[in-house]
Amino acid sequence: MRPILMKGHERPLTFLKYNRDGDLLFSCAKDHNPTVWFADNGERLGTYRGHNGAVWSCDISRDSTRLITGSADQTAKLWDVKTGTPLYTFNFDSPARSVDFAVGDRLAVITTDPFMGLPSAIHIKRIAKDPEDQTGESVLILKGPQGRINRAVWGPLNRTIVSAGEDSVIRIWDSETGKLLKESDKEDGHKKPITSLSKSTDGSHFLTGSLDKSAKLWDIRTLKLIKTYVTERPVNAVAMSPLLDHVVLGGGQDASAVTTTDHRAGKFEAKFYDKILTEEIGGVKGHFGPINALAFNPDGKSVVFAILLKLSRSTRLVFVKQN
Repeated sequence: MRPILMKGHERPLTFLKYNRDGDLLFSCAKDHNPTVWFADNGERLGTYRGHNGAVWSCDISRDSTRLITGSADQTAKLWDVKTGTPLYTFNFDSPARSVDFAVGDRLAVITTDPFMGLPSAIHIKRIAKDPEDQTGESVLILKGPQGRINRAVWGPLNRTIVSAGEDSVIRIWDSETGKLLKESDKEDGHKKPITSLSKSTDGSHFLTGSLDKSAKLWDIRTLKLIKTYVTERPVNAVAMSPLLDHVVLGGGQDASAVTTTDHRAGKFEAKFYDKILTEEIGGVKGHFGPINALAFNPDGKSVVFAILLKLSRSTRLVFVKQN
Protein backbone atom coordinates (compact mmCIF):
# COMPACT_ATOMS: atom_id res chain seq x y z
CA MET A 1 0.00 0.00 0.00
CA ARG A 2 1.19 3.52 -0.85
CA PRO A 3 0.01 6.32 1.49
CA ILE A 4 -0.38 9.99 0.56
CA LEU A 5 -0.88 12.62 3.28
CA MET A 6 -3.28 15.43 2.38
CA LYS A 7 -3.23 18.35 4.80
CA GLY A 8 -5.64 21.24 4.48
CA HIS A 9 -8.28 21.36 7.20
CA GLU A 10 -7.59 23.02 10.54
CA ARG A 11 -10.24 21.14 12.52
CA PRO A 12 -11.31 17.47 12.68
CA LEU A 13 -12.83 16.01 9.53
CA THR A 14 -16.38 14.74 9.72
CA PHE A 15 -17.18 13.18 6.33
CA LEU A 16 -15.59 12.05 3.06
CA LYS A 17 -17.24 11.46 -0.31
CA TYR A 18 -15.97 10.61 -3.80
CA ASN A 19 -17.83 11.69 -6.90
CA ARG A 20 -19.22 8.96 -9.14
CA ASP A 21 -16.22 8.99 -11.49
CA GLY A 22 -13.76 8.74 -8.59
CA ASP A 23 -11.56 11.59 -9.80
CA LEU A 24 -12.65 14.06 -7.11
CA LEU A 25 -12.73 13.69 -3.33
CA PHE A 26 -14.84 15.99 -1.15
CA SER A 27 -14.11 16.47 2.55
CA CYS A 28 -16.17 18.07 5.32
CA ALA A 29 -14.78 19.34 8.62
CA LYS A 30 -15.48 21.40 11.70
CA ASP A 31 -13.54 24.32 10.20
CA HIS A 32 -16.65 25.38 8.22
CA ASN A 33 -15.04 24.90 4.79
CA PRO A 34 -15.86 21.86 2.60
CA THR A 35 -12.91 21.11 0.33
CA VAL A 36 -12.42 19.27 -2.96
CA TRP A 37 -9.22 17.38 -3.90
CA PHE A 38 -7.88 15.58 -6.96
CA ALA A 39 -8.25 11.92 -6.03
CA ASP A 40 -5.24 10.62 -7.97
CA ASN A 41 -2.52 12.74 -6.35
CA GLY A 42 -4.15 14.45 -3.37
CA GLU A 43 -3.77 17.98 -4.75
CA ARG A 44 -6.15 20.49 -3.23
CA LEU A 45 -8.47 21.85 -5.91
CA GLY A 46 -10.71 24.30 -4.07
CA THR A 47 -12.76 25.29 -1.01
CA TYR A 48 -16.45 26.08 -0.63
CA ARG A 49 -16.84 29.11 1.63
CA GLY A 50 -20.18 30.18 3.08
CA HIS A 51 -21.00 28.07 6.14
CA ASN A 52 -20.64 29.52 9.65
CA GLY A 53 -20.49 26.24 11.53
CA ALA A 54 -19.12 22.72 11.39
CA VAL A 55 -20.03 20.90 8.17
CA TRP A 56 -21.23 17.40 8.99
CA SER A 57 -21.79 15.75 5.61
CA CYS A 58 -22.00 16.23 1.86
CA ASP A 59 -23.12 14.55 -1.34
CA ILE A 60 -22.34 15.09 -5.03
CA SER A 61 -24.75 14.88 -7.94
CA ARG A 62 -24.31 12.10 -10.47
CA ASP A 63 -22.84 14.47 -13.08
CA SER A 64 -20.52 16.11 -10.49
CA THR A 65 -21.96 19.58 -11.12
CA ARG A 66 -23.64 20.13 -7.76
CA LEU A 67 -22.59 19.64 -4.15
CA ILE A 68 -24.94 19.63 -1.15
CA THR A 69 -23.67 20.16 2.41
CA GLY A 70 -25.28 20.04 5.86
CA SER A 71 -23.97 22.24 8.65
CA ALA A 72 -24.28 23.09 12.34
CA ASP A 73 -25.14 26.67 11.29
CA GLN A 74 -28.71 25.38 10.73
CA THR A 75 -28.44 25.38 6.96
CA ALA A 76 -27.88 23.01 4.06
CA LYS A 77 -26.35 24.53 0.95
CA LEU A 78 -26.34 23.69 -2.75
CA TRP A 79 -23.08 24.59 -4.52
CA ASP A 80 -21.78 24.79 -8.05
CA VAL A 81 -18.93 22.25 -7.91
CA LYS A 82 -16.79 23.92 -10.57
CA THR A 83 -16.99 27.55 -9.44
CA GLY A 84 -17.64 27.12 -5.71
CA THR A 85 -20.64 29.45 -5.96
CA PRO A 86 -23.49 28.80 -3.46
CA LEU A 87 -26.64 28.21 -5.51
CA TYR A 88 -29.23 27.95 -2.73
CA THR A 89 -29.44 27.80 1.08
CA PHE A 90 -31.99 25.63 2.89
CA ASN A 91 -32.68 27.20 6.31
CA PHE A 92 -33.76 25.18 9.33
CA ASP A 93 -34.48 25.79 13.02
CA SER A 94 -31.79 23.31 14.10
CA PRO A 95 -28.41 22.01 12.83
CA ALA A 96 -28.47 20.05 9.55
CA ARG A 97 -26.63 16.74 9.93
CA SER A 98 -26.95 14.28 7.03
CA VAL A 99 -27.55 14.99 3.32
CA ASP A 100 -28.07 12.58 0.43
CA PHE A 101 -29.13 13.05 -3.20
CA ALA A 102 -31.76 10.68 -4.58
CA VAL A 103 -31.10 8.74 -7.77
CA GLY A 104 -31.69 11.28 -10.53
CA ASP A 105 -30.70 14.22 -8.27
CA ARG A 106 -34.25 15.62 -8.30
CA LEU A 107 -34.73 15.06 -4.55
CA ALA A 108 -32.50 15.30 -1.47
CA VAL A 109 -32.95 14.04 2.06
CA ILE A 110 -31.66 16.24 4.89
CA THR A 111 -31.76 15.41 8.62
CA THR A 112 -31.89 17.98 11.40
CA ASP A 113 -30.75 17.53 15.01
CA PRO A 114 -32.79 17.88 18.20
CA PHE A 115 -32.40 21.52 19.29
CA MET A 116 -34.06 23.88 21.78
CA GLY A 117 -36.99 21.54 22.36
CA LEU A 118 -37.36 20.60 18.69
CA PRO A 119 -37.18 16.87 17.86
CA SER A 120 -34.93 15.39 15.20
CA ALA A 121 -36.46 15.28 11.73
CA ILE A 122 -35.93 14.02 8.19
CA HIS A 123 -36.71 16.54 5.44
CA ILE A 124 -37.23 15.66 1.78
CA LYS A 125 -36.47 18.60 -0.52
CA ARG A 126 -37.13 18.92 -4.23
CA ILE A 127 -34.01 19.92 -6.21
CA ALA A 128 -34.81 22.17 -9.17
CA LYS A 129 -32.94 21.76 -12.45
CA ASP A 130 -32.60 25.55 -12.70
CA PRO A 131 -31.20 27.10 -9.46
CA GLU A 132 -33.46 30.13 -9.99
CA ASP A 133 -36.49 27.88 -9.60
CA GLN A 134 -35.24 26.36 -6.32
CA THR A 135 -37.44 26.71 -3.22
CA GLY A 136 -36.96 25.73 0.41
CA GLU A 137 -40.28 23.95 0.83
CA SER A 138 -40.19 20.38 2.11
CA VAL A 139 -41.94 17.68 0.10
CA LEU A 140 -42.22 15.62 3.29
CA ILE A 141 -41.02 15.83 6.91
CA LEU A 142 -40.54 12.63 8.92
CA LYS A 143 -40.38 12.60 12.72
CA GLY A 144 -40.16 9.85 15.32
CA PRO A 145 -36.59 8.83 16.17
CA GLN A 146 -35.34 9.79 19.61
CA GLY A 147 -32.03 11.62 19.67
CA ARG A 148 -29.87 12.68 16.75
CA ILE A 149 -30.21 11.04 13.33
CA ASN A 150 -26.62 10.56 12.19
CA ARG A 151 -27.34 9.23 8.69
CA ALA A 152 -30.30 9.01 6.34
CA VAL A 153 -29.98 7.65 2.79
CA TRP A 154 -32.29 6.73 -0.06
CA GLY A 155 -33.40 3.15 -0.58
CA PRO A 156 -33.99 1.33 -3.89
CA LEU A 157 -35.75 3.37 -6.62
CA ASN A 158 -36.10 6.32 -4.18
CA ARG A 159 -39.13 4.58 -2.67
CA THR A 160 -37.75 4.42 0.86
CA ILE A 161 -35.41 6.23 3.21
CA VAL A 162 -33.12 4.41 5.65
CA SER A 163 -32.20 6.27 8.85
CA ALA A 164 -30.06 5.51 11.89
CA GLY A 165 -28.63 7.41 14.83
CA GLU A 166 -28.32 7.85 18.57
CA ASP A 167 -31.21 5.61 19.60
CA SER A 168 -29.38 2.65 17.94
CA VAL A 169 -32.43 1.74 15.85
CA ILE A 170 -32.41 1.50 12.04
CA ARG A 171 -35.66 2.58 10.39
CA ILE A 172 -37.03 2.28 6.86
CA TRP A 173 -39.60 4.90 5.83
CA ASP A 174 -41.91 5.21 2.84
CA SER A 175 -40.58 8.29 1.02
CA GLU A 176 -43.99 9.21 -0.42
CA THR A 177 -46.31 8.77 2.57
CA GLY A 178 -43.84 9.11 5.45
CA LYS A 179 -45.07 5.84 6.95
CA LEU A 180 -42.62 3.87 9.08
CA LEU A 181 -42.24 0.50 7.34
CA LYS A 182 -39.62 -1.38 9.35
CA GLU A 183 -37.40 -1.11 12.43
CA SER A 184 -34.32 -3.14 13.26
CA ASP A 185 -34.80 -5.94 15.77
CA LYS A 186 -33.53 -5.11 19.25
CA GLU A 187 -31.85 -8.49 19.67
CA ASP A 188 -30.02 -8.40 16.32
CA GLY A 189 -29.50 -4.66 16.20
CA HIS A 190 -26.87 -2.36 17.67
CA LYS A 191 -26.78 -1.78 21.42
CA LYS A 192 -25.30 1.73 21.33
CA PRO A 193 -25.58 4.79 19.04
CA ILE A 194 -25.07 4.18 15.31
CA THR A 195 -22.36 6.50 14.03
CA SER A 196 -22.20 5.69 10.32
CA LEU A 197 -24.07 4.07 7.45
CA SER A 198 -22.77 3.15 4.00
CA LYS A 199 -24.63 1.59 1.05
CA SER A 200 -23.23 -1.00 -1.31
CA THR A 201 -22.55 0.02 -4.91
CA ASP A 202 -25.65 -1.78 -6.20
CA GLY A 203 -27.80 -0.45 -3.35
CA SER A 204 -28.99 -3.89 -2.27
CA HIS A 205 -27.47 -3.82 1.22
CA PHE A 206 -25.84 -1.40 3.63
CA LEU A 207 -23.32 -1.37 6.46
CA THR A 208 -23.68 0.35 9.84
CA GLY A 209 -21.03 1.17 12.44
CA SER A 210 -21.72 1.73 16.12
CA LEU A 211 -20.18 2.72 19.44
CA ASP A 212 -20.98 -0.84 20.59
CA LYS A 213 -17.70 -1.88 18.88
CA SER A 214 -19.34 -3.61 15.94
CA ALA A 215 -20.46 -3.12 12.35
CA LYS A 216 -23.45 -4.87 10.82
CA LEU A 217 -24.49 -5.69 7.25
CA TRP A 218 -28.21 -5.42 6.43
CA ASP A 219 -30.54 -6.16 3.52
CA ILE A 220 -31.90 -2.76 2.46
CA ARG A 221 -35.35 -4.06 1.51
CA THR A 222 -36.13 -6.50 4.34
CA LEU A 223 -33.83 -5.05 7.04
CA LYS A 224 -32.64 -8.59 7.70
CA LEU A 225 -29.27 -8.82 9.45
CA ILE A 226 -26.75 -10.50 7.13
CA LYS A 227 -23.38 -10.27 8.90
CA THR A 228 -21.77 -8.81 12.04
CA TYR A 229 -18.16 -7.62 12.31
CA VAL A 230 -16.75 -7.35 15.84
CA THR A 231 -13.79 -5.20 16.89
CA GLU A 232 -12.33 -3.93 20.18
CA ARG A 233 -12.89 -0.21 19.61
CA PRO A 234 -15.94 2.00 19.00
CA VAL A 235 -16.63 2.28 15.25
CA ASN A 236 -16.91 5.81 13.84
CA ALA A 237 -16.82 5.09 10.11
CA VAL A 238 -17.51 2.16 7.77
CA ALA A 239 -17.12 1.47 4.05
CA MET A 240 -17.42 -1.42 1.60
CA SER A 241 -15.11 -2.05 -1.31
CA PRO A 242 -16.89 -1.79 -4.68
CA LEU A 243 -14.34 -4.18 -6.18
CA LEU A 244 -13.65 -6.91 -3.61
CA ASP A 245 -15.53 -8.57 -0.75
CA HIS A 246 -13.84 -6.27 1.76
CA VAL A 247 -15.27 -4.21 4.61
CA VAL A 248 -13.18 -1.54 6.33
CA LEU A 249 -13.87 -0.14 9.80
CA GLY A 250 -12.34 2.93 11.43
CA GLY A 251 -12.83 4.58 14.79
CA GLY A 252 -11.49 4.75 18.33
CA GLN A 253 -12.62 6.75 21.31
CA ASP A 254 -12.59 10.52 21.24
CA ALA A 255 -9.41 12.08 22.62
CA SER A 256 -11.31 13.61 25.55
CA ALA A 257 -12.56 10.18 26.62
CA VAL A 258 -9.14 8.54 26.45
CA THR A 259 -7.84 10.46 29.47
CA THR A 260 -10.59 9.04 31.66
CA THR A 261 -10.35 5.47 30.43
CA ASP A 262 -7.67 3.11 29.22
CA HIS A 263 -4.75 5.12 27.79
CA ARG A 264 -4.63 2.72 24.84
CA ALA A 265 -8.30 3.18 23.96
CA GLY A 266 -7.84 6.12 21.58
CA LYS A 267 -5.52 4.31 19.16
CA PHE A 268 -7.28 2.54 16.34
CA GLU A 269 -5.95 0.59 13.44
CA ALA A 270 -8.16 0.77 10.35
CA LYS A 271 -9.23 -2.83 9.93
CA PHE A 272 -10.23 -4.78 6.85
CA TYR A 273 -12.65 -7.71 7.12
CA ASP A 274 -13.79 -10.38 4.70
CA LYS A 275 -17.38 -9.40 3.96
CA ILE A 276 -18.60 -13.00 3.74
CA LEU A 277 -16.51 -14.77 6.38
CA THR A 278 -16.48 -11.75 8.78
CA GLU A 279 -12.83 -12.50 9.58
CA GLU A 280 -10.23 -9.77 9.97
CA ILE A 281 -7.87 -9.91 6.99
CA GLY A 282 -5.61 -6.90 7.50
CA GLY A 283 -5.23 -3.35 8.65
CA VAL A 284 -3.55 0.00 8.19
CA LYS A 285 -1.40 0.99 11.16
CA GLY A 286 0.17 4.29 12.13
CA HIS A 287 -2.85 6.29 13.33
CA PHE A 288 -2.37 8.25 16.57
CA GLY A 289 -5.95 9.36 16.95
CA PRO A 290 -9.49 8.26 16.14
CA ILE A 291 -10.49 7.80 12.51
CA ASN A 292 -13.44 10.12 11.94
CA ALA A 293 -14.36 9.24 8.36
CA LEU A 294 -13.34 7.00 5.47
CA ALA A 295 -14.35 6.26 1.90
CA PHE A 296 -13.50 3.88 -0.93
CA ASN A 297 -12.80 5.22 -4.39
CA PRO A 298 -15.51 3.95 -6.80
CA ASP A 299 -12.79 2.07 -8.71
CA GLY A 300 -12.09 0.06 -5.55
CA LYS A 301 -8.32 0.57 -5.82
CA SER A 302 -7.84 3.13 -3.05
CA VAL A 303 -9.34 4.12 0.29
CA VAL A 304 -8.98 7.37 2.22
CA PHE A 305 -9.02 7.88 6.01
CA ALA A 306 -9.55 11.08 8.01
CA ILE A 307 -7.61 11.26 11.27
CA LEU A 308 -6.87 13.86 13.92
CA LEU A 309 -3.22 13.99 14.95
CA LYS A 310 -3.17 14.86 18.66
CA LEU A 311 0.36 16.24 18.83
CA SER A 312 -0.05 18.95 16.20
CA ARG A 313 -3.86 19.18 16.50
CA SER A 314 -3.97 19.24 12.72
CA THR A 315 -6.23 17.10 10.64
CA ARG A 316 -4.95 14.98 7.75
CA LEU A 317 -6.38 12.78 5.07
CA VAL A 318 -4.46 9.56 4.59
CA PHE A 319 -4.97 8.33 1.04
CA VAL A 320 -3.98 4.66 0.62
CA LYS A 321 -3.60 2.77 -2.64
CA GLN A 322 -4.76 -0.83 -2.32
CA ASN A 323 -2.85 -3.22 -4.52
